[in-house]
Amino acid sequence: MSTTSAFDNPTRDTPDDRTAIARQAIVDAGRSVVGYELFDRSRRSDDHTAASDAELLFKVLSHLDNEALTGKKTIFVNCTHDSLTGGHLELIQPERVILEIPPLDLNQQDQIESRLQTLVEVRQRGFRLAFNQAILTTAYRPWLALASFIKIDLSQVRAQDLADVIQRAQSSSQAQLIAEKVETAAQFEQVAALGVKLFQGYWFAKPTLVTGQTLRASQTTLIQLINLVRREASTSEIEAVLKHDPTLSFNLLRFINSSGFGLSCEITSFRHAVMLLGLKKLFRWAALLMITSRDGGAPPAVASMAVVRGRLMELLAGEVLGPEECDNAFVVGVFSLLDTMLGIPMDKALSAVALPASVVDALLLRTGALAPLLDLAEACESANDEAFAKAADALHLSNRQVNWAHLQALSWAETLLN
Repeated sequence: MSTTSAFDNPTRDTPDDRTAIARQAIVDAGRSVVGYELFDRSRRSDDHTAASDAELLFKVLSHLDNEALTGKKTIFVNCTHDSLTGGHLELIQPERVILEIPPLDLNQQDQIESRLQTLVEVRQRGFRLAFNQAILTTAYRPWLALASFIKIDLSQVRAQDLADVIQRAQSSSQAQLIAEKVETAAQFEQVAALGVKLFQGYWFAKPTLVTGQTLRASQTTLIQLINLVRREASTSEIEAVLKHDPTLSFNLLRFINSSGFGLSCEITSFRHAVMLLGLKKLFRWAALLMITSRDGGAPPAVASMAVVRGRLMELLAGEVLGPEECDNAFVVGVFSLLDTMLGIPMDKALSAVALPASVVDALLLRTGALAPLLDLAEACESANDEAFAKAADALHLSNRQVNWAHLQALSWAETLLN
C-alpha cells in the first residue's frame, strides 16, 4: 500500500512531547475532500509495525486536535496484517476508519488463505478494507470480495495497462476505485475517463503536516488506574483518580469525544466517560496510554512485562500470603519496571506516589514478605533454572503451582493488552 507514497524525504525526528501526523486528501472529481490518508511522520516508513499501527490510531484519537486533523472525513490508515488482531481496534468506532491492507511478500503467498479469516472478522466488526491493485490478481481472489476500496497506484501500473486494470476491477468487484499518485492533468483525465471517481496525489494535494502536543500522563497514576479497573472498582473510585491527574483526565475526555469514537454528543463528565467506555475498554485505553506516553523510549514490551509480573505476583500471593496482600503484590509487580519505563532511578520514580511500606521495601530494599515473590517473578522471565528453583523453594511453591500461575498471568495480560 502507499505507506511511503506521500513522502519523498526521510522522516525527521520530532521532540518527544510533539506528535506529527501528515494527511493527504482523497478527493472526488470536483476536488471535494471525501477522506484523508494518515501517515505517522515521527517514524520512518520502514519502521511500520503492528505497534506503530496502534500508536498512530491512538495518537489520532488521544493526542491531537482530532477535529483539525480529520474533520468529519473518513480516515484511511495503513495496517500490517499482525495489527488487525490488536486490541487498539476495539477502542474506535469502525464507521469512519478504512484499514489499508498491504499485499504479502512474494515468499508469503501461502499465507493468503490463512490470513483470510482475520480479514473476514475485521469486516464483520464493521471496518471497511482497502487494497491495492494486487487484489485483482488470481492469487488474491479469496480476498477480493472483502474490498470496499481498491487503490490503483499509477506509479506501478503502466499507462497502456490502466484500461485493462480498471475494467477488471469494475467487473470483478463492487469496490470503489481510487487512483493514487496522480501527479499530472493527463493522468487525471485518463483515469477519470475510464470511470474512476476518487483520486489521491500531488496533482490534487500534497500531504500536510498536523502537529500537536502529546500530554504525558503520570505513569504512576496510570498504574493506579489500571489496578482499580482490574479490581472492578466503583465508578466513584475511578473518577477520583482521574480528578487528581488533569493530564490523564484531559486525555480521556479528548479520546472519548474524538470523532473516531463516533458519539453524537460531547461528554464532559468523568463519571459519564467511565460509564460509557466500560471497564474493559478503559483498561485497554490506560494500558495503551501507558505504553505510548512512555518517557525515554522504553519498548512497549516493558509495560506488558510489568503487567504480567503484577498478575503473576497477585496469583502467587494468594497461595502463600493470603488475599489481604494480593493487591500489594500486584502493585509491586507493575511498579517493578517503573524505573525502566521512566528512565530514572527507582527511588525517584516512587517518590511521586504514596505506597504501603511493604511495597516500597520490596521495590527498593528487596526485603519483606513481597520481595521473594518479585524474585520469583523475575526468575520466571529468565532461563536460569537454579534461580527459579531457589526462588520457588523459598516460598514453598511447586513447579506446577508457579507454572500454572505464570501461564494464567501471560494469558490475562495478552487478553487485556492485545
